[in-house]
Amino acid sequence: MSAPPDVPPLVARALDLSRKEGFITATRTETGRLLAALAASRTGTLAELGTGCGVGSAWLDSGITGDARVVTAELDPALAEKVQELFVEAQRIEVTSGDWSTLERYAPFSLLFVDVRDVKRSVDVVADLMGTGGMVVLDDFTPCQTWPPVYAGRVDVVREQWLADDRFTAVEVMVAEDASVVIATRR
Repeated sequence: MSAPPDVPPLVARALDLSRKEGFITATRTETGRLLAALAASRTGTLAELGTGCGVGSAWLDSGITGDARVVTAELDPALAEKVQELFVEAQRIEVTSGDWSTLERYAPFSLLFVDVRDVKRSVDVVADLMGTGGMVVLDDFTPCQTWPPVYAGRVDVVREQWLADDRFTAVEVMVAEDASVVIATRR
């Protein structure tokens, strides 16, 4: 897939932190570019569940405009502190230490990037965090061309739930030969 090789400076710093911390599954650049493009169309509060080293939040920040802001929650307090230090000059990003529920007070979200496996499995929890027209982005899927979607020889129940839930209009989008995301917009 065609894209410039450079990444925004804040994303580069988050990727550096990710390498130093031993995170090898940071948000892929292809997914990050999609997040930035979607963020550019959003207003209000955007969020990431599962900060890690802040790569996803940095991509969201690279796309937002106007008064939009990004809030993110990281379960590991020491890692959350490192990411807060990384984002000290990024005035539109707020890092909280805690599980996903620490972000409930900021809802409804205009865009929510879900990078926490347990939350991905709970469409009901996420639906309650979204306003009408709010987008949910779920990554780390392997592209599938069958219905129901299959992964590792089994029905991918998480993907199936998101693609079939009547509260959302959803689509799976390939971002690379080996990676796809689900984008679900709250009705």
